[in-house]
Amino acid sequence: MGYRRGYFRKDGTYVQGHYTSTTAKRKAKSKKGCLSILIFVAMLSFTISCSNDDAGCKEMNCKDFRTQAEAQQAFNSNPNCYKNLDADNDNIACENLSN
Repeated sequence: MGYRRGYFRKDGTYVQGHYTSTTAKRKAKSKKGCLSILIFVAMLSFTISCSNDDAGCKEMNCKDFRTQAEAQQAFNSNPNCYKNLDADNDNIACENLSN
C-alpha cells in the first residue's frame, strides 16, 4: 500500500491524501472459461464411461453364425453386448438366418 498525497482538481476542489493499493487493479475473472472447462470435463467423463460398457464384447454380425438359434443364444447371453444382432429391436436375433 502506498500513500497518495492530497491534490487539487482542475475545478479547484481539494482531494485529501489517502492510502492506495500499489498493485495493479485486476479485472474480475470471467466465469465463462470455468464453465466451458466444466462442460468439457463432464462430456469427457461421459464419453469414457459409455465407451467402457462394451469393453469385453466381441464384434459379431449375423454372418458369424450358421443358424438363427446360435445367434439367438449369443444374443440372450448378453443383449447389450450383441445388440447389433437385433436390427429391429424385437429381441429376436438374426431373423434372416434359417433355423
